[in-house]
Amino acid sequence: MPISCSAFRRTALVLALVAGCMPAFAQESADQSTGQSANQIASNQPAGEVVLIPNRVIYPGETIELAALKKVTLIAGKHKPDAVATRAEELDGKVAKRTLLPGRYIPSAAVREAWLVEQGASVQVFFIAGGLTISATAVTLQPGSAGDLVKVRNVDSGKILSGTVMADGTIQVSAS
Repeated sequence: MPISCSAFRRTALVLALVAGCMPAFAQESADQSTGQSANQIASNQPAGEVVLIPNRVIYPGETIELAALKKVTLIAGKHKPDAVATRAEELDGKVAKRTLLPGRYIPSAAVREAWLVEQGASVQVFFIAGGLTISATAVTLQPGSAGDLVKVRNVDSGKILSGTVMADGTIQVSAS
């Protein structure tokens, strides 16, 4: 005598419940009772946030390339911590300030802009006031990226000046 499918399912469900587990087809039948397919249920859930994580170890001082990162979607309901880099523009070409491990979030504080001027490099220093422009050669006493305030030593006088690193790698000093 053939056993009907529903009787078989009931028997399997009872055995599974006695054993302490839930079989997959019991979950399917629960979904079928609501009249929604699994795809409809999944599409009704909000999509998770997308974040970038390293796919290999990135060491301090190393320039971050997009090939060293992978996009992952967080599980629905999970939220990323604050101050975590999520977009490629936030990370591409930046330099790691500390070791970044694979599979971990990348905190915004763990990356910095690449240096435009390195410590000990010879640079042109400009002082501009109205129509007056004074230029000199100086040696940087600290590294800096565009917009950073750095100290430099004038090669001729030995005087230490503070100036702003410009986008072209020169230093602009102001009257103090």
